[in-house]
Amino acid sequence: MTNLEELLPYKRIHMIGIGGVSMSGIAEILKNFGYTVTGSDRTDSDSIHKLIETGIPVTIGHDFENLKRAGAVVYTAAIAKDDPELVLAKELNLPVIERSTVLGKITKAYEETICVSGTHGKTTTTSMISLCFVDAKKDPSIQVGAYLKPINGNYRVGNSDYFIIEACEYVESFLKFFPKTEVILNIDNDHLDYFKNIENIKKSFTKYMKLLPSNGLLVINHDDANCNEILSNAKCQVITYGINHQDSDYFAKNIQFDENGFPSFDVYYHNRFLENISLSVVGAHNVLNALACIAVCSYYGVSPKQVKKTLSRYTGADRRFEYKGSFDEVKVFDDYGHHPTEVMATAKALQQKHYQESWVVFQPHTYSRTKNHLQDFAKALCEFDHVIVTDIYAARETNKYNVSAKTLVSAVEKLGKEARYISSFEDIVSFLHENAKSGDIVLTLGAGTVTEVGPMLVH
Repeated sequence: MTNLEELLPYKRIHMIGIGGVSMSGIAEILKNFGYTVTGSDRTDSDSIHKLIETGIPVTIGHDFENLKRAGAVVYTAAIAKDDPELVLAKELNLPVIERSTVLGKITKAYEETICVSGTHGKTTTTSMISLCFVDAKKDPSIQVGAYLKPINGNYRVGNSDYFIIEACEYVESFLKFFPKTEVILNIDNDHLDYFKNIENIKKSFTKYMKLLPSNGLLVINHDDANCNEILSNAKCQVITYGINHQDSDYFAKNIQFDENGFPSFDVYYHNRFLENISLSVVGAHNVLNALACIAVCSYYGVSPKQVKKTLSRYTGADRRFEYKGSFDEVKVFDDYGHHPTEVMATAKALQQKHYQESWVVFQPHTYSRTKNHLQDFAKALCEFDHVIVTDIYAARETNKYNVSAKTLVSAVEKLGKEARYISSFEDIVSFLHENAKSGDIVLTLGAGTVTEVGPMLVH
């Protein structure tokens, strides 16, 4: 393992926004490398409690004293430029480093950094690979984009040369990483507020692919047309996987679904039967995610039988078709899907389950994404029996796009499907309690606050 102190030559590091999904993991990894880490955050959270338990001091609000003693300050992109701690750090001429730059240096410190990228499925596939490595006693360090029950958080600090990390393409932050292995799950039209068009997205993934050393590994989805288009740029070993292309290195046959919508399938490697796999997560898209996991694990010496055992126990990361409970014999699920491809995949996965009628409560995520993908969102929502749309979750944006939840409702109705706009979560809960019937399924869908509706319905 490379000496991280050569890459980050500071004894004390202060982190602004330390409770964030990625920042909290970075904090504990830095502590494990021997750094003195302090931090601050606007709000209290479970991740902050976990950091304090490991001996990292965290202040809710501003912590100017620890900042003054720091050798460098790390911040997230969510921190405003006029944040008082950030302003003070610059006045003191302290090195101020953005989160993804630090994460990139950490990836360089591990000899076997495995980066999982793609527009859809990163969290699930990172989770699958990570748990297979843990069960195989490879003691990996892990950073994943959601809470994962088996590791009691979104990160794990190991003592091996393996670092398994979710690599996000937004604002091209994954170009700061130093991968030994890359997984590219798919390349789709998303984050157009930054990329503008699919051609720029493909160029970005091409640059990302070129980060691999000649002795590295690329695992890539042979069913994805955009992945195939950039594949010629690879200068290292390539392993392909797929469902539709039988010439893939790893190929799934005989896919079947049980009454829960969980798939089982036969895995073939170079047309030779390898193993029968049964998943405990829904949907054909997770067959592809599992194939990517199997390809990586096989390369790193994790046996197919071990992978089979781990994948059968994997029930999903937080907010990935997560069962929340039931009311009046109506089952309630919650999912993070916020792109039309994800909404469609979730709808198809739901249709593999046994139920009477389906209800979706969809919260669009960002005005730009809603505007750019309006018709595709409308088509995907038509796959559900009943459609409720609530207000757009703005995230980082202001509404300069002249679009609203009502715009999406109108687009759905133009396709012949009845849809309702309901703004208040309390009103949504009341409506569903009055109208959903025994045997129905309710799915809350989106990357914002709509996740609050499920517990309200159940409790």
